[in-house]
Amino acid sequence: MDLRGIFPPIPTPFRSDRLDVDALGSNCDRWMSTGLRGLVALGSNGEAPLLDEEESDRVIETVRAHVPIERSLIIGVARESTIGTIRATTRAADLGADAVLVRTPWFFKKLLTDEALIAHYEAVADASPVPVIIYNFAALTGVSVSLAAVVQLASHPNIIGMKESGTDIAFISALVDETPSDFNLLTGSAPAFYASLLSGAVGGILALACVVPERCVELFELVHSNRLIEARALQRQLTPLARLVTRVYGVPGLKAALSIVGYVGGEPRPPLLPVPKDAVDEIQKSLNSLSV
Repeated sequence: MDLRGIFPPIPTPFRSDRLDVDALGSNCDRWMSTGLRGLVALGSNGEAPLLDEEESDRVIETVRAHVPIERSLIIGVARESTIGTIRATTRAADLGADAVLVRTPWFFKKLLTDEALIAHYEAVADASPVPVIIYNFAALTGVSVSLAAVVQLASHPNIIGMKESGTDIAFISALVDETPSDFNLLTGSAPAFYASLLSGAVGGILALACVVPERCVELFELVHSNRLIEARALQRQLTPLARLVTRVYGVPGLKAALSIVGYVGGEPRPPLLPVPKDAVDEIQKSLNSLSV
């Protein structure tokens, strides 16, 4: 499976704490009118841990109906147990997922050794009807898949890549260097996107791409055209907005940014709260600087 390109990890729109499938569908139609490689649903930015299983299945059904067959649909399926992850993976595949994104379990973090994580991912990959992508997000989970563990897992025929959300370029370079050439390394950090591409990442799963998809695609294409001065300049322009909709304000900030540019951001699901007006103003100012 070819994962080269840009995938936005799309938010899940809610209205009065209920899933807004109409808004989700219209957002997907608009994203699919751009140069994005596909979509990721039910990831961290999709507020996946706040949805029940029935809601999760409705999200997959809705998104699949709006993603053309030639584009890739990746579904986040992480659960804390291995069996729960396998069950979610099977349902996602049945509903049309092309691949699944499996975040590390995290609750019993002191017990999640390399041995435990390797066993978890191998069991999921053995059972999965579709390819598996490892999802490493240590800043969120407090758990990190080590280089040695990734190298071992990369030999599994149904584990096709990894989303690395950290900004350690040395680690990203080592992941590229020490895994097979067909192992897809995707960055999850927009501020580190340019540097990650130069280090061998094949693309990105970027929250920023939900808001300004074409600018993220442009950066990807500039690097692949070896127009590195222009690419570096664009990265510098995009980084402030990327930080606002991830590290600073998180999912509520991302939803506010979507609303500003004409998508249906919807409300964050409680216990998450909407960002205050001064945050919206700050995001608007950053968007204005990009002439969005």
